[in-house]
Amino acid sequence: MGKHLVIDADMKEKWPYTRVGCFQYKVTVEKKNEEMWKYLKKDIFKKTKDNIFDYGVNDIPNIKESRMAYKAFGKDPSRYRVSSEALVRRIGQGKGLYEVNTVVDVNNLISIESGFSVGSYDTAHIADELVFRVGKDGETYKGIGKAEIKIDGLPVLADEAGAIGSSTSDSERAMITEEAKEVLTLVYSFSDNKDLEKAMEYGRKYLEQYAGAMDVECWIVD
Repeated sequence: MGKHLVIDADMKEKWPYTRVGCFQYKVTVEKKNEEMWKYLKKDIFKKTKDNIFDYGVNDIPNIKESRMAYKAFGKDPSRYRVSSEALVRRIGQGKGLYEVNTVVDVNNLISIESGFSVGSYDTAHIADELVFRVGKDGETYKGIGKAEIKIDGLPVLADEAGAIGSSTSDSERAMITEEAKEVLTLVYSFSDNKDLEKAMEYGRKYLEQYAGAMDVECWIVD
């Protein structure tokens, strides 16, 4: 049975278009899927560079709306970048992407293609009741490969034990390692369009094809 996620009323009030696409699935995490990297480098990097050329990074669809949402929550989107924008910028600068593992790499593929921030969490380390809300004053957590991150004013995923991740940078608590057996992948949408529905379709396909996801449950929280 899937985790239960709600969007906080205060967040909806500040940005009514907030929605979250959810995938929950069983998986054997591996180091790398060569087919996925071929596809990423051949098709997606080129498409991303074309998008940067056509729009400029800040105005790429769904990155643009995410930046607007950050402003509504009280965060400067140029200082606290939505993760999809950070990934797209890396590609634009020719830095490529980090290779992490099959789940995180597919997570990043969905993010780059859709323009939405995407986060993946080991379900063994999070509670069943989750809330997507705006980070509170003074709230922090230990980021992945980073020191404490200030998350006040950022869109944050939390359970009863506190914040787990955000659409900028996730915490170490539920990070995906090769130990993970079940994963919750969330697509954070701040757009008033049907792109989330599309991302759920190809996202599921990528998770099954490149990460070996099994028993996939998909739903959208409005």
